[in-house]
Amino acid sequence: MKIAIITACFLPLIDGVTVSGLQRLQKLSQWGHEVLLFCPDYSSLAKDYPNWRDYTGNILPGVRIVNLESDLFVGLEYELNPSRRSYKTVLAELEKFQPDIVHVDEPERLFVSLWRVAGVDYAKRAGIPCISFFRTNFLDYVEDYFKLPGIIMAIVRSAIAKMIVYVYNSYDLTLVTSQITEPKVRALGIKNTLHSNLVGFDAERFKHTSPQANFFEQQYGITRVDEQIKLVFLGRLYPDKGWNFTLRVFPTIASKIDLDRIAIIIMGDGPMRQEIADKLGKLTPHVHFLGRISPQDVPAVLVNCDLHVTTSEKETRGLTILEALAAGIPVLAPRAGGVVENIENGKNGFLYTPQDEEDFANKLQTLVENKALRKEMGTYGKQTVDKYSWDNSIRNLVEIWEQQIALKSTKKRQK
Repeated sequence: MKIAIITACFLPLIDGVTVSGLQRLQKLSQWGHEVLLFCPDYSSLAKDYPNWRDYTGNILPGVRIVNLESDLFVGLEYELNPSRRSYKTVLAELEKFQPDIVHVDEPERLFVSLWRVAGVDYAKRAGIPCISFFRTNFLDYVEDYFKLPGIIMAIVRSAIAKMIVYVYNSYDLTLVTSQITEPKVRALGIKNTLHSNLVGFDAERFKHTSPQANFFEQQYGITRVDEQIKLVFLGRLYPDKGWNFTLRVFPTIASKIDLDRIAIIIMGDGPMRQEIADKLGKLTPHVHFLGRISPQDVPAVLVNCDLHVTTSEKETRGLTILEALAAGIPVLAPRAGGVVENIENGKNGFLYTPQDEEDFANKLQTLVENKALRKEMGTYGKQTVDKYSWDNSIRNLVEIWEQQIALKSTKKRQK
């Protein structure tokens, strides 16, 4: 199969979307498919991402990456989007590649910069399917980045919602990874949705990774953490990841838990790093930033921690939840968004009431003080994620692509 993928973000940026995107390419390459992937040009970030060239051109057998001329996405640092000028490159490359299907990740984000529904015009001319992937509910993030008066915010949200519905309904199919998210997407007005297990983690790497004595000292130069309970936060340091609540709740935590017993391990980077360091640093010296971690190194960090904490209420799925469970550590997360799909409250972690500082602090206290419970939850958590291997999830995606190609072919013959 020849697959063209248009995406709004890719490596070297590291988040759930980009990590899963790389895993998808690796499996497709192994299985003998040809892939042409379009993504932003990250050369302007070379100072912070000197390895950006590793993810451009022919990166795998049968896989070629085309980096498109790009601009900042709504002015956010490190967030690039293909520019309107770059779309002629997309069309020219598609004509040369002659794909069997076009797949578009986060098309509403691409629409903002391209001012067109990416991929659809070419697919219609070529008579091939063009499908979209609903990965991020951008409507939920508006208030995190735009501080506007109530009535103006309502107008802006309404306009964005109409744009999102228009974009997704322009595709033959919209894929959704979460059973919880799909009804919300349909309620918004997107009618062409299909839910499937399309998210996964590197199961083999987790199976073959074990805790190591003095791991953080040897790998990251962090001393004295072996005897501490290690709380790990994994994700971008942005407002939409719940960091404002995290910073607000930690004084309450300090009144319940001796913070000298805890090491706070933060994997990720972003514009809130200094604020997080300043505010948490006033409460405890045991805050450790690991920065941008390679996906290959994530299993070892998680396996050597004691519990994973996320305060993000707006995830459509939550790859980090699956990774933490695969590592055998419990999760503390809000009862909101797609993260709840894999957390069995009281069995492999705890769900707290969103924005409830007391509930969060009490459940964190329980996990910190009860080592036997953490171990029990971790053991059970490993058993709950077996079906989320990349082999399974990407095989599901390939089957959907094949079905769409066959369906389009049948319709062409009937005309």
